[in-house]
Amino acid sequence: MMKEANIGLIGLAVMGENLVMNMESKGFTVAVYNRTTQKVSDFIQGRASKKNIIGAYSLEELVQCLEKPRKIMIMVKAGQPVDDYIEALIPLLESGDIIIDGGNSHFPDTIRRTAYVESKGLLYIGTGVSGGEEGALKGPSIMPGGSIGAWQYVKPIFQAISAKADGVPCCDWVGENGAGHFVKMVHNGIEYGDMQLICEAYQLMRDMLGMSADEMHEVFAKWNTGKLDSYLIEITRDILAYKDEDGLPIVDKILDTAGQKGTGKWTGIAALDEGAPLTLISEAVFSRCLSAMKDERIEASKIFKRPVSTFSGDRQAFIEDIGNALYAAKIISYAQGYTLMRLAAKTYGWNLNYGGIALMWRGGCIIRSVFLGKIKEAYDSNPELNNLLLDPFFKEEIERLLGSWRNVVAEAVKQGIPLPAMASGLSYFDEYICERLPANLLQAQRDYFGAHTYERLDAPRGKFFHTNWTGEGGDTSASTYVV
Repeated sequence: MMKEANIGLIGLAVMGENLVMNMESKGFTVAVYNRTTQKVSDFIQGRASKKNIIGAYSLEELVQCLEKPRKIMIMVKAGQPVDDYIEALIPLLESGDIIIDGGNSHFPDTIRRTAYVESKGLLYIGTGVSGGEEGALKGPSIMPGGSIGAWQYVKPIFQAISAKADGVPCCDWVGENGAGHFVKMVHNGIEYGDMQLICEAYQLMRDMLGMSADEMHEVFAKWNTGKLDSYLIEITRDILAYKDEDGLPIVDKILDTAGQKGTGKWTGIAALDEGAPLTLISEAVFSRCLSAMKDERIEASKIFKRPVSTFSGDRQAFIEDIGNALYAAKIISYAQGYTLMRLAAKTYGWNLNYGGIALMWRGGCIIRSVFLGKIKEAYDSNPELNNLLLDPFFKEEIERLLGSWRNVVAEAVKQGIPLPAMASGLSYFDEYICERLPANLLQAQRDYFGAHTYERLDAPRGKFFHTNWTGEGGDTSASTYVV
C-alpha cells in the first residue's frame, strides 16, 4: 500500500518546490501535483529523489495519496487559477477536508472563498507566506487565517516549517476568513515603505554626497549592526558590494524603473476604504509608478534643470542624520500599517493579536528586523494601543531622531533630492501631533459649496451646523460628513 502523505501541494514553482523540501526535511511526507505534469516527473526524479515526496499526475491521484482530514495547499498565481482549483477539488474531497491558499491572494477573495468552501462542508485557510525563495526553503513567516477548525490540523506542519525567533515559531493563527491574507498584504505594504526609504537614503548619499557604491556599502554594513539591523539593510549592504564582470558595481548598471505585483496597491486601496492615513506606504507605491515613467522623466529632465548638489556641511554627521531619518521614517511606516490593521479589524470583526503579528514578522519574512521586538513589547504592554507613536519607547525614539529627520528633509528639498516617503512620513508626524489642523477651513468650504455641514468648537461633538454663506442658499443642508 502506498504511504499516505501528511499534506498535498499544488504548484511546483519556486515557492511551491521549496516549501515541499522544507516540509519533507521536518519529517512530513508530501504529495505534489502540477498542472504541467512533466514538472512533477522532473521534481521527483531530480531534487526530490529518494525523499518522502510522492508525485501525483492528476488531482484524483493527489487526493487519494492523503491522510484524513486531507490538507491540500495551493501555490499558484493569485486570482482565477485559485478559484479554478477550488472548483476542481471540491467534488473530490469529503467533509472536514482542508483547502489552503498559500499565494498572495487579495483578502476580499479569501473572505469570499472561505464562506464558499465552508458552505460545501469543507474548511479553508488563506495564508500569507513571506520570505521569498530562501524563506520557503529554510523557514518563512506564515500568517494563516480562515476556518478556525482547520488550524489544529495544519498547526504542527506550519509551525515546524516556519522561521523561529528566540525559539518561537513565526507562525500563529491570525483570525477569521481573510485576516491572514490581510496581514500579509499589510506586511507587503510596509515592505514597499522600507524599500523606498532605503532607496531614498541611497540617493541622498549618491547624489548629494557623491559617495561610491563601496563607500555606501560600508555605511549600510555599519547600520546593520545597530538599530537598523534588518534583512533589507543586510541585502542592500551586499548589493552595493557586488561587482559586475568588469569589476564595477552592478547596481550602477541597473535601469531605474521598478516593478510591482499589486500588494502595495491593494494596501493603499484598503487604507482609503478604511480612512487610514497610510501616507508613507502610498508614496512608496506611487514612487514605483513614477519610476516606470522613464522616458517622460528623461524628457522632463531636459526641460527643467535640477539644482546642482552643493552640500558643504559635515559629511559624516550628515550620514548619521540620514541613518536617523531612515529609522524615524521606518517607525512611521509601521505605525501607519498597524493603524490600518486596527481599523480593518473593526470593519471585518477580526480579533488580531498585534504583538503576535510583530513576532510572526521577526523571522523568515522580508521585513524581519530587531525593530519588531520593540513593537511586540509595545502591544504586550498595551494591547489597545491606538498608535505606535504613543508607546513610551517609540515616543522617546522619535524625539531623539527628530532633529536629524528634519535636517535631512530640509537639505534634500534645497538640493532638489526627492524624498517622497521620508518627507511624507515627517508631514504625517507633524499632522498627527498638531492639536488644530486647517480642516476647519476645509469644512467651511464644503459647507459653502455643498451644504455639507460642520461641527463647532463651542458645541458638543455630533451636533452639526450649516451656514447660509451667500444669503441665497436657504437652510437645507446635505447629510452629515463622514470622518
